[in-house]
Amino acid sequence: MYQGKKILGLITARGGSKGIPRKNVIDVGGKPLIAWTIEAAKESKLLDRVVLSSDNDEIIQVAASWGCEVPFKRAADLSGDAASSADVVKDCLQRVPGYDYVVLLQPTSPLRRACDIDQAIKICIDNKAPACVSMCESNESPFWMYSIGHENRLEPVVPSNYNRRQELPKIFSLNGAVYIANAQWFIRHGSFISDETLGYEMPRKFSLDIDDLEDLRLLRLALQLGD
Repeated sequence: MYQGKKILGLITARGGSKGIPRKNVIDVGGKPLIAWTIEAAKESKLLDRVVLSSDNDEIIQVAASWGCEVPFKRAADLSGDAASSADVVKDCLQRVPGYDYVVLLQPTSPLRRACDIDQAIKICIDNKAPACVSMCESNESPFWMYSIGHENRLEPVVPSNYNRRQELPKIFSLNGAVYIANAQWFIRHGSFISDETLGYEMPRKFSLDIDDLEDLRLLRLALQLGD
């Protein structure tokens, strides 16, 4: 517990990945991709319990072998492409009640550390915020982005007068590593994002999100280099 609050860690991993077949259990650095997230969650000092929500028997078996609790199997209607992560989180909170906060941890962020989980939790609870999400500084600024309009004319996405990179304000994007919310607030709002949500900045080198084969190649290279 932290500040008297019970905190549930939720790892979500469905089967049927199209970009990388069997993505959640594919070998990365000598262990399944999902094991990286399980280990970080178990190393957290603030999570009271860590559970898996999955529809896939292989993922369930692998997660259990790495010490993750699997108290239920996710229903098929919450496992298709049309199912939202919010519905999956709500389903877990109904099946595993009694927690003040829920922390969503996606296996596609394998480089996220236990300290990232704990620091984001502290930011959320210490500030009495309903939610907190992890972010990293973006490489590209929307102030220097354009669409191509009529007769191939450039149209700024965000009108600005910034002429030098040094003048650009810092821009952050969600990195998908850590999502935290007050459980009852999340059930009502159905999202981690609101005008009350706080941000926790993570270094870019720990923010790699595995979506396709190129991301997987970059991850394996980073692990080989020890970066």
